[in-house]
Amino acid sequence: MSEPGFDRDASADAGCMRRRASRRQVLGGLGGLALGLGLAGRRATLAAPEQGEDADNPFANVALPPDVGQTGLTVFVPQTGHTLRGSMLDYWRANGGAAVYGNPISEPFASVDGYYSQAFERGIFQYRPEFIDTADPIIRLMPIGEVATAARRGDGRADGRRAGERRADTWQPLRAASAAVARTLDQGGVFVEETGHTLSGAMLDWYARHEGRFYLGHPLSEPLSERGRTAQYFESGVLVAGRDGAALAPLGRELAATLGIETRPVTQGDVPTYDEALFQTTENPDPQGDPAAPGRRTIEVSVGEQQLWARQGDSVVLSTPVSTGIPPNDTAPGIFHVRLKFPKQTMQGFTDGTGEVIAVGGEPPAGGGIAFEVPDVPNVMYFNLEAEALHGAYWHNNFGTPMSHGCVNLPLDVAAWMYGWAALGTEVRVRE
Repeated sequence: MSEPGFDRDASADAGCMRRRASRRQVLGGLGGLALGLGLAGRRATLAAPEQGEDADNPFANVALPPDVGQTGLTVFVPQTGHTLRGSMLDYWRANGGAAVYGNPISEPFASVDGYYSQAFERGIFQYRPEFIDTADPIIRLMPIGEVATAARRGDGRADGRRAGERRADTWQPLRAASAAVARTLDQGGVFVEETGHTLSGAMLDWYARHEGRFYLGHPLSEPLSERGRTAQYFESGVLVAGRDGAALAPLGRELAATLGIETRPVTQGDVPTYDEALFQTTENPDPQGDPAAPGRRTIEVSVGEQQLWARQGDSVVLSTPVSTGIPPNDTAPGIFHVRLKFPKQTMQGFTDGTGEVIAVGGEPPAGGGIAFEVPDVPNVMYFNLEAEALHGAYWHNNFGTPMSHGCVNLPLDVAAWMYGWAALGTEVRVRE
């Protein structure tokens, strides 16, 4: 096995990621959604905070996150004295917030590598526009692992002394056929060919649970001793094993000064203090588990069971029957993310003679088609490149039975609650 995916069961992931060759190919990503769903004229970027004229605007030459469904709220985090807004706030909420990445330690800034960025205690978030036309996250961690690795090896110490782990096999790539790799594989670990290092145990568990390939990148070392605990270095962070499993080290805080990041607290003013209640417009209609459980938010949809589970960490906080697509518009299986959101939208499109959707939006495709229109669809959350969304359905109450053109129909009260809970970047797993 090369790069580990989201689970240890690689065959399950491969099955989940199969795409339907006959399925409509109507979108090319967020840009395609903007064209296909009538978003022309919507503001394309998030206004940078307190920006003035271009000459004085630090974000003048930096791509900013698209203003398509990101939260309109700005909140203040008193623990560190900084604000969060837009996609940075969304992705932070979706991926575990303070429990996983720590609190913000800077305001948004333009990084030296040219990205819209914000530093957190355990990493530095960046908007990565090159991923905008994919189903993968558009907010990632800055690749600061090499800086941390150099410091750990002693390469960059001002006094010239070397420190820490010196074993060559800790930092040097391993051969795929080596005994060390064989032992790791025998114990349920994986080998990452791209950097020649292994992942196993608590490190692999964290990596699988938190979509490590997107946020941490590849490992840069083998596990080593770090301040009396086992640690492992990655392209964008450091994992440290503890009694309760692995967690991110406070690399953002430790390297902020080295990277020239301004961390002075700002005044709160009239910005509300961060509270999850700010994002909810309605109560959870089926409260379960622990809504404050540590960890990421994930949505799982079973096409076979016609059921959905919303999870906070390991805790199911809501479950509901749903209605997915009917042939030939079966809901696509795979691993996706909430990509854009609308509180209300008129859905339009065209089908062919078999009933398969061949275009979305108001423009008929070449050769024509049979038009359909559903006005005022509430709480729409698109999650893949085929214009499939989670949304409320007011036109039927037959949940538990396939009913849609490929979207995941939700009861109205469930959709209203999930719209506030499922921030941009929330993982959506659809299985058969």
